[in-house]
Amino acid sequence: MAASDRRPVRVAVIGVGSLGQHHARIYASLPEARLQAVVDTDLDRAAAIAARHGVLALASHRDLPRDLDAVSVAVPTSAHAPIVAACLERGLAAATLEEAASMTRAAARAGRPLCVGHTERFNPIVRAARRRVRDPRFIETHRLGAFTARGTDVDVVLDLMIHDLDVILSLVPSRIASIDSVGVHALTDKVDIANARLRFENDCVANVTASRISTERVRKLRVFESESYLSIDYARQEGVIYTLRRSPGAPPEIVREPIEAENEEPLQAELRAFLRSVRGEDAPVVTGEEGLRALETALRVVEQIAAAARQTRS
Repeated sequence: MAASDRRPVRVAVIGVGSLGQHHARIYASLPEARLQAVVDTDLDRAAAIAARHGVLALASHRDLPRDLDAVSVAVPTSAHAPIVAACLERGLAAATLEEAASMTRAAARAGRPLCVGHTERFNPIVRAARRRVRDPRFIETHRLGAFTARGTDVDVVLDLMIHDLDVILSLVPSRIASIDSVGVHALTDKVDIANARLRFENDCVANVTASRISTERVRKLRVFESESYLSIDYARQEGVIYTLRRSPGAPPEIVREPIEAENEEPLQAELRAFLRSVRGEDAPVVTGEEGLRALETALRVVEQIAAAARQTRS
């Protein structure tokens, strides 16, 4: 689609479960989008969401209309690759949650934008905080949630932790030197709680914890630098920075400053950015290559946990 083409982007949503239904809701509300269809293997669910927005309900992505411009892929993580590849072969732009090298290559061959749905990168408080981060020395994140069946096709590392890994990788301008990970199977046959300690070549350290078996919902990021400390709450879209101020002839003073950010639903900001990419107005905020780096890091964590479990059993 040419950048000068200002007509609404014709889009469909593949997978309208707990997350995909919100993709459909937001597309239906945006003047720059025209929701054409929703797809789900559960046709009753597809029909219910489609009726809500007055669009077509389909059971397979193979039945999508030919005149689409883009799709959002919100199926379970383990099913992304073949669906994204099929859509890119059709010339569609794609927005997905996690990517692999094959998807990135397919997007490059098709000449279409592939936008990774790491929604926290579109969170207004994250965008505002990024402008205040200079040289992180220590980063700590906690992403805790109550148990639901959603996302249990993969370990909590790929379900939840990967979003914090992506944010951390975007903040630290250095390669990872080492990773130490632990994880526990609790309610499923996958890892339900995990912790990873990342050490970067520039000596920054990140401590990352994710759980889907907690009694409360917590989504927080803390960044420690020389003479400053920044803390944000993803869910509340609130942040604060503490800075050590030195004035001549006076003792050092700790100054507390709120981080100002306009409140906006992160998923809406993500989908608006995707539509701009489809129109050729902006490059993807989170590229396939960045998604691949976060995925590779998450898989290293998963493999370390699995290796430790195998060693324990032996």
